[in-house]
Amino acid sequence: MTSKQKELVQATVPILREHGLVLTKHFYQRMFQHNPELQHVFNRGNQQNDKQQTALAMAVLAYAEHIEDPSVLFPVVDSIGHKHTSLDIRAEHYTIVGKHLIASIQEVLGELATTDLLEAWAIAYQELADLMSGHEQNIYNQKVSEKGGWTGWRPFIVKEKVVESSEITSFYLYPADQGPIADFTPGQYLSLRMFLPELNLLQPRQYSISCAPNGEYYRISVKRESGSQHPDGLISNRLHQVVQVGDLVDLSSPSGVFVLQDSPKKTKVFISGGIGQTPLLSMLESLVQQEETPTIKWVHGCRNLDVHAFKQQLSAVEEKTRNLTQHIFYDTVEVPATNTYAGWVELAQIEADIVSHEAEYYICGPRGFIAKHYQYLVDRQIDKGSIFFEEFGPASLQL
Repeated sequence: MTSKQKELVQATVPILREHGLVLTKHFYQRMFQHNPELQHVFNRGNQQNDKQQTALAMAVLAYAEHIEDPSVLFPVVDSIGHKHTSLDIRAEHYTIVGKHLIASIQEVLGELATTDLLEAWAIAYQELADLMSGHEQNIYNQKVSEKGGWTGWRPFIVKEKVVESSEITSFYLYPADQGPIADFTPGQYLSLRMFLPELNLLQPRQYSISCAPNGEYYRISVKRESGSQHPDGLISNRLHQVVQVGDLVDLSSPSGVFVLQDSPKKTKVFISGGIGQTPLLSMLESLVQQEETPTIKWVHGCRNLDVHAFKQQLSAVEEKTRNLTQHIFYDTVEVPATNTYAGWVELAQIEADIVSHEAEYYICGPRGFIAKHYQYLVDRQIDKGSIFFEEFGPASLQL
């Protein structure tokens, strides 16, 4: 890009800050109108709640702000790249996206979209597309180079359904071809694809792997969304209500950058809300299988005992190893117990046990839950490099 073209792109930053969501909403409507087949690729639920549009608006804004040195965005590029490869998004999709994005800029900005500006954005987008698709091809190459690795979609058999609480059920998924499966780093997720008759669409959803790597199967633990007609809930509810042992589902290979760090001697503090404990369970199971288990603090919040999944399994681990301490928060506490607290998760109540500059922190839960506890730890001078978090769905947090 020329210096003049970079200046033109940067000049759109104020507009993107104020009207970016309007632009990305228009973009998705336009793209799905002209390329309806892509509705099978994109999560319809994230379209309805504006998460996908917001994530794209933030990404476009960040790219415009850092057009002089896009390399600073690599952590974001890596996270998005994992998401894209889990959905089997390929280089050719970027051509379609670029066409509709530039057209949307022209249609939304109207007279402000000069020929020079559109040309500058077309070049900028192509450079971004080359960056993204190149990185994603590297991820695809890495996947197929691993034993049991694959790209695209692969059929798996549901061999077990285990009820973990009144809301959460675990599904044990084995490859239908009986071949080896890809290993994974604890904390990663799978994309699962099913046909939804209600929408007449194939729809993908990401579910964290909730077990340690074992070479034979993957386990996902899914919350039932009672009474939900939202597309996100339709997949989870179909798993609960329709899918039976012996049925097939399509999976993409493990992906994700929210993973257990290779620092075996550091204290691990796991902080979760509700179903957010699933990737942390994979990390925990992996740690307790090691010869030397590090000190682990398990902080979890949910509504009540009835919906508390994996309680017995965690208690068994706590009895087996002296290195695990639990702190459980319920909205309502029916039976008082040690290290059990009433109300939402409040780290201040357990600060003496969990705040340490020698610890690593892993946070997973709703957006507000993550932001609250991240800020609490930062306020206590915990190094940001020691705090890791996962926001389910398109990334919208900037911490």
